[in-house]
Amino acid sequence: MEIKSMNFVLSQHAEEQMLRRGIDKKQLLDVLESPDEIVNDETNEDIRVYQSIFKENEQLFLLRVFVNINKQPNMVITVYKTTKIYKYYEAKIR
Repeated sequence: MEIKSMNFVLSQHAEEQMLRRGIDKKQLLDVLESPDEIVNDETNEDIRVYQSIFKENEQLFLLRVFVNINKQPNMVITVYKTTKIYKYYEAKIR
């Protein structure tokens, strides 16, 4: 699936994870277009993690989108949401 508004494509794995984890395309696009922060992946220098905090059912989550920046167009390789915000979020939490 190509995301037309940005220069990104989704890997099959990322599409499967979105379905499995209940992440909709709008959430993904919001993070890719306007992430709270972009951090380097600790294990692969080609990967950037776009992430943003959002609220769902009165609970805060961090949506993490892993992007291979050396693919053209950039490829979303996986995506997940977590409640372990303090473990991954590097910016100050407001």
